[in-house]
Amino acid sequence: MFITDDIKYIGVNDHKLDLFEGQYIVPNGMAYNSYVILDEKIAIMDSVDAGFTEDWFRNIKLALDGKNPDYLVVQHMEPDHSANIFNFATEYPSAKIVSSAKSFVMMKQFFGTDFADRQIVVGDGDTLCLGKHNLTFLTAPMVHWPEVIVTYDSTDKVLFSADAFGKFGALDTDEDWACEARRYYIGIVGKYGTQVQALLKKAADIDIKTICPLHGPVLNENLGYYLDLYNTWSSYGVETDGVVIAYTSVYGNTKKAVQYLAEKLKEKGCAKVAVNDLARCDMAEAVEDAFRYGKLVLATTTYNNDVFPFMREFINHLIERNFQNKTVGMIENGTWAPNAVKTMCSMLEKSKNITYCENNVKILSAMTDENKAQLDALAEELV
Repeated sequence: MFITDDIKYIGVNDHKLDLFEGQYIVPNGMAYNSYVILDEKIAIMDSVDAGFTEDWFRNIKLALDGKNPDYLVVQHMEPDHSANIFNFATEYPSAKIVSSAKSFVMMKQFFGTDFADRQIVVGDGDTLCLGKHNLTFLTAPMVHWPEVIVTYDSTDKVLFSADAFGKFGALDTDEDWACEARRYYIGIVGKYGTQVQALLKKAADIDIKTICPLHGPVLNENLGYYLDLYNTWSSYGVETDGVVIAYTSVYGNTKKAVQYLAEKLKEKGCAKVAVNDLARCDMAEAVEDAFRYGKLVLATTTYNNDVFPFMREFINHLIERNFQNKTVGMIENGTWAPNAVKTMCSMLEKSKNITYCENNVKILSAMTDENKAQLDALAEELV
């Protein structure tokens, strides 16, 4: 598949994978993207996961038609992109390896060698001429590892964006980009919003017609849509107007309160109400919702003088990813010593710009008419 007249896709689709990075469910698999720039000098952009070594080399050979590559550009050292560096160096002994200084340190750790006699170390603003194509390298530390670089081809106006603008899902499946890109971004990159903002500022100064990420489809239409979403996500803004309710319930009483609140929100005209049972849903989807919407309700039982374990896990995911700039309401349930609201507030105390609702709800075992009135007030406040 040609991206431009001189740039060809040589990546692979993985439909064997069930959990990406050992934790994210990927029902539609994963793509490991690699590209080749065909010019007087030939550059391969990144490698692929170790499970697809033969497929990748087959794709390289078909694309090169008997020629040998001159460079392997390594933008990111996670093994799903870097696993075949050593194999490439063995297969093509005359090729140089182009990457950041920190990447070569990691190569030593992964492969026992940093390819000292074949290194081309690049930093912010450094260039590499292939002939007609001129590559400029931009550092992107902590998007989402410290060694990351992205590469801009000024000839075809292509940005090779490393893991930025990536998504879950193989390329031979048809699914909404934003849904799986959002889950990918929030789960994997979400902590590093400041660093993503810095990369977006660099990208704003260059003319980009095509984005070639290391996961997901090549983006070459309506780029403003993707850039705007990334700006919202990385600035911890509100993408969708609505309320997300995340809850745990042991015997169903807290669930009844959540259902009552959800109905009241809808009756009052709330644009969107997303309800997540944290014991049963995909946790990454629930975390994605918490960042997507502007308002969050946490509803849980007191458990061992703490909160129910799935709620604790959920809040830990939020604070790990710098959850901020949201309105938060709370519902607690307890038979003899309700303590969940106090615990949840304590967990969120380092989160920035959190506005807490005034109408929190305390249930003592089962929901009462008084609780319904409290839930009515909470719904009114949220809407």
